[in-house]
Amino acid sequence: MRSLQVALAGLLLGVLSVPAQADGTRDFGRDTLPANDGWAAYGSGTTGGAAADAAHVFTVTDRAGLVRALDGGSDTPKIIKVAGTIDANTDDDGDRLDCSDYATDGYDLKKYLAAYDPRTWGAAKPSGPQEEARQASAARQAERIVLPVGSNTTLVGLGDSAVLKGASLHIKNADNVIVRNLDVRDAYDCFPVWQPNTGGLGDWKTAYDNIWLTGAGHVWVDHVTLSDKGHPDAKEPTHFARTYLRHDGLLDITGGSDLVTVSWSRFTGHDKAMLIGNGDTATGDRGKLRVTLHHNAFESVVQRAPRVRFGQVHVYNNRYEITGDDYRYSLGVSTESKIHAENNAFHAPGHVEVADLVKSWNGSALHQSGTLFNGFPVDLLAVYNAYNSGSERDLTSDVGWTPALHGRIDSAAAADRAVARGAGAGRIR
Repeated sequence: MRSLQVALAGLLLGVLSVPAQADGTRDFGRDTLPANDGWAAYGSGTTGGAAADAAHVFTVTDRAGLVRALDGGSDTPKIIKVAGTIDANTDDDGDRLDCSDYATDGYDLKKYLAAYDPRTWGAAKPSGPQEEARQASAARQAERIVLPVGSNTTLVGLGDSAVLKGASLHIKNADNVIVRNLDVRDAYDCFPVWQPNTGGLGDWKTAYDNIWLTGAGHVWVDHVTLSDKGHPDAKEPTHFARTYLRHDGLLDITGGSDLVTVSWSRFTGHDKAMLIGNGDTATGDRGKLRVTLHHNAFESVVQRAPRVRFGQVHVYNNRYEITGDDYRYSLGVSTESKIHAENNAFHAPGHVEVADLVKSWNGSALHQSGTLFNGFPVDLLAVYNAYNSGSERDLTSDVGWTPALHGRIDSAAAADRAVARGAGAGRIR
């Protein structure tokens, strides 16, 4: 079936080499991933919903329409075009929902905080009536905002102002998916859970990523903007001496996902941007998590840009703009990761040094070349090893592979300018 869909898509694109909509503008819904454009081009490539028939091309303007078009994450080839702003926190009539509308079974934040204060509760995992009420309330919100994206789907924004607000797009066990030209913002968790830590204060854990890939394959994310816009965590209160976090990752790629290309996208104003591989013991991820990141902008991101376990990840021609005093690192080298980073540009304030750009947890290797730091060429690996030899083991440059699937790799300076102009939703051409 997949080969037939690909063949039909190729035939259709051959007949309509530059598809057009009724107003004469280009129909991005029929676009497919170009040949050799990163890991998602491997094998049969990524065509999304390009083979969809006319009955499965939708233009949606509200949550109800989007849910109907997604069809519960079905595998039917489909093209879904988002027009305007869609708020996932709405009821079936389109009326706005807030956290109080999801709360059930007597959940109350003040009671939750009183019940699980570490000074009296200790380091045990929360349990009992308030935790049960929190879980029930969280389930009600998840039913509204977690939107399953199935195989053979293209989800694309129309024009330069298509916004998906408050939603978590979940690409789970799906193959052949394209997400383009969308501003996906503020996957806000109304009911974070307190996680005690016997060795420290503990922390708040949230449930939702703006886009979450788990067990997914052949996925292309392009010209997407991902942020917490509307409810930045920096404005949240502090409980138990920890910020009451409301957001998890912007784009996480986990659970054996494979063959993914993320291009010309903008990650902005967030803590943990992108996790590739979610556990040091997830040895089933070996041979998977093959991801290409190119021509993306990471702006005011604290960490995970990306953090990698196990995967072969090609990171090239990206732009990093570091701000704030809470910056931790950009490239996270974790268990059995194989990051091949080339021709990336970093901009940082005076308190951030080259050695801060890389962080390692059980990692052993990082290939880097062509890096610019505030306009000057630097050797990330040499600097990292020189400055961190006392606290972390040295990294070698041999990651065991050389990327073959990629487009033209520009100098870091040229890519820096191009990404500043062209990355993100509304800038697709």
